[in-house]
Formats: sequence, C-alpha cells, structure tokens
Amino acid sequence: MEITSVNNELVKETVKLQQKKYRDKEQKFILEGDKCVREAFSAGIDIERVFVLQEKAADYSFLQDKLILTNNAVLKKLSTTDTPPDIVAIAKQRHVDKNILKTCRKVVLLENIHDLGNLGTILRTSAAFGADAVVLYGDCADMYNPKCVRSSVGNLWKIPVVQIKEFDELCVFNSFSRIATLPRAKSYLKDFKADLPALIMFGSEADGLSDELINFATEEVKIEMSESVESLNLSISCAVVLYKIFALQ
Repeated sequence: MEITSVNNELVKETVKLQQKKYRDKEQKFILEGDKCVREAFSAGIDIERVFVLQEKAADYSFLQDKLILTNNAVLKKLSTTDTPPDIVAIAKQRHVDKNILKTCRKVVLLENIHDLGNLGTILRTSAAFGADAVVLYGDCADMYNPKCVRSSVGNLWKIPVVQIKEFDELCVFNSFSRIATLPRAKSYLKDFKADLPALIMFGSEADGLSDELINFATEEVKIEMSESVESLNLSISCAVVLYKIFALQ
C-alpha cells in the first residue's frame, strides 16, 4: 500500500491520535522512530499500521503487510517532532491488570506527575533499576502522549504500568514497606535500606506528595546534597533513589 497525500483519510485519522481524547476513544497511540517501533514490536505490542519512507521499507520487512509506503510530507504531518523520523506507527494501547501488583516486590508510585518528559524518563529509569511495576496515581500525564513515548526511549513496554485513581485501591500495598520521598525526611538515602516488598512514592516537583500519601507511608527518606542546591529534577531524584534502594538490593 502507498499513501503520498497529506489529505488522505487514513493520514487524517492517524493525526487525530496526537490528541488525548482520540487516543482514549480509539485506545491507540503513535510510535515515532526506528528504536521505538522496533522495541514495541519486540515486546509484542499490537502494531496496526506503519508509515515508512519508501526507500527505507526493506529495513522493516518484519512488519510485512502493516507497511504503508509514504514520503517526507506525510511523515511530517504524522509526526509530533520538528524533524520527522523515517517511520511512524500506530499501535493499540496495552492495559495491565491491577492484580499483577499482588506479586510485585519493587514498585514505584508517581502521584500527579504532569511533565511528560519526566514521566517517560522515570519509566525508563524504573525499568533500568529493577522495579517490577509503576503505579500512576491520581491525575498523572498520559503515558501514551507522543512526548512521553519518545522520552521513554523504547522502554515503555519493559515494565508494567498500572493506573490507580482512588486511595482505597492502594490497599494492595498494606503489607509493603511504603517509602515517601520527602525533602525534609529524617532518614538520609545513604544510610537507608528498605525491606521488601517495597513501594517508593514520588510526588510532582511543584507539589510533592499529598498528605494522604505521606500519612500512608511507613518510612521517609531524602537525598543528601549540598545546602546551596534547593532540589533536584524529579527524574534525577528518582534515578538516585531507585538505584540505591532497588538496584543495590
């Protein structure tokens, strides 16, 4: 199949997926770039169709009848980046059963995280440092937003992500060590060791953790750093904490 017009109906339908309301309605999302598409395919993500430059098609023969040959103009229309990639795909969203949390031992909880770049980077970091799952709690950004998908650099599929809206649903962690990351916690990370299973909770850079989750915590921890620096970027903080508590366990 070949599509070279930006006015093609399939192109128009695909462009709509740049908006959350259409992603939610169709339960699909956009994948941009070689690494992202290959990682999704390897992880068993259900890829529906793939727009690829005609001269690059041979590189993606493993996608077989899903390929749509196209040009730079169409890819620019489909892509959310200034410089479009050689390949843009559409895939079905993957939904994880919350019951998976019952068998996890290392879980990351993110509360009200709105920054898409931070979210994608934290998902990548969580996978790298051995978390079994990530919980998006409250009003978090859409993990299927193209910017989040890109910033996860193909790692979005390597760790289960569960969405929880209500506090009552966190009862699954009642038997866990529940660790709140707080700027004024009494325990320093360098001296901290968690008992497993453990839930590490991070709040947004703007608001931190809610009182509800602070009260839910059984332990608190903070990163020791120079007094001249007020705080770290959230994704950096997550990396430091997860490396110490999860990767070194």
